[in-house]
Amino acid sequence: MTRSEAPKVKTGAATGGADPVRRRSVRQRVRSWPGGRLTWRIGVTIAGAAVIVAGVILLPLPGPGWLIIFGGLGILATEYRWAARLLQRMRSLVRGWTDWAARQPLWVRLVIGVVGLAVVGGIVLAGWYLTT
Repeated sequence: MTRSEAPKVKTGAATGGADPVRRRSVRQRVRSWPGGRLTWRIGVTIAGAAVIVAGVILLPLPGPGWLIIFGGLGILATEYRWAARLLQRMRSLVRGWTDWAARQPLWVRLVIGVVGLAVVGGIVLAGWYLTT
């Protein structure tokens, strides 16, 4: 096959300005190295575990502790089936809880909110008391 007969590979604006080999994802590039699959999996495990630990540390504080834990579980779910199943189960439980709470009368939702605030306030006060 001569150069003029070779299939043309588009480059430029239509493909992001890079040839197809360079456009592979970081995951694909790392996995193509010798030992790359294990390296990638270890990196994902460390990153997911670190995010989950940060979320657990933030649980007693006002803020997005559970959201961070879900994020860490989402990171692990990219490599582990057990994490994907657990994340799906947790989503289902949260969805069921919020659906149940939304069907309750206003006074029940207010009680849920006040109890939640009291628990968070108690944890904050306990933390403040223990640090002074």
